Amino acid sequence: MANSTMSGFLLMGFSSKPELELVHASLFLVLYLVALTGNLLIIIVTSMDSSLHSPMYFFLKHLSFLDLCYISVTVPRSIYNSFTHSGYISLGECIVQCFAFTLFAATELSMLTVMSYDRYVAICLPLRYEIIMDINKCVHSVLGVWVSGVITGTMHTAGTFSMHFCGSRVIHQFFCDIPQLLKLSCSNEYISEVRVSAFLAVVAFFSVTFIGLSYIQIFSTVLRMPSAEGRAKAFSTCLPHLAVVILFISTSTFEFLKPPSDSPSALDILPAITYTVVPPTFNPMIYSLRNQAIKSALRKVFHRRNAGFFC
Repeated sequence: MANSTMSGFLLMGFSSKPELELVHASLFLVLYLVALTGNLLIIIVTSMDSSLHSPMYFFLKHLSFLDLCYISVTVPRSIYNSFTHSGYISLGECIVQCFAFTLFAATELSMLTVMSYDRYVAICLPLRYEIIMDINKCVHSVLGVWVSGVITGTMHTAGTFSMHFCGSRVIHQFFCDIPQLLKLSCSNEYISEVRVSAFLAVVAFFSVTFIGLSYIQIFSTVLRMPSAEGRAKAFSTCLPHLAVVILFISTSTFEFLKPPSDSPSALDILPAITYTVVPPTFNPMIYSLRNQAIKSALRKVFHRRNAGFFC
């Protein structure tokens, strides 16, 4: 069926049983609210606390905003579909969802790369940190990150929806997933999209390599520090970011490298959850649990709220 005549797609959830769909929707709703609360708190404390007005927390604030956008692309629609027992999504909505999801995923990887460079400069070149990471460069870095995401989203979406789709309109996923859409393409029309994917995979590989090299230099410098307190402080700012990087990259890599299934089931949807829902939900926890400055700022926010409540 050609794109011009296709009215939409059918997203397959975890189960066709209404009671199990409600369980899935309730679980997703809880995770979404946790992600929403955690990331909003990070944005609030890094904006309100003057001690957190540094490049590291500037980037963290934008990462939290990205996480909010990233999880909001797929999860609310999935919750709505489960509660209404309808998996239908129009062609236009599917295009927008694919574009937004790819945009935010690519932007998040770019943001994590910029953040790794920030940590490298802070620890390996501390005397030049304020010169290298001034406010103008930070703003330009964030703008560059968003531009790269828009370009990636446009290339992926254009490559995918320039194809024609044949036969079944069923997508065995809880959102419009590009790999699943490729399975619905006619003959070899997906080759152009595969080329785009290969190019973007190379770009992602360089980002991951850059992050890896940055942390090799960081750990080499930290382990040479004579002060145990200095090493602990350096690790407290680096380990949360490294944990977030590993979580995001490992889960997404596992999903895209796993072989396609000839008989899709609910279990095939679980890996997608690990890179669409888990990182945005747990990123705020990782940063707040390991970072003393974030914990102190959170205590100040809650103290002010409680003081205002009792007044």
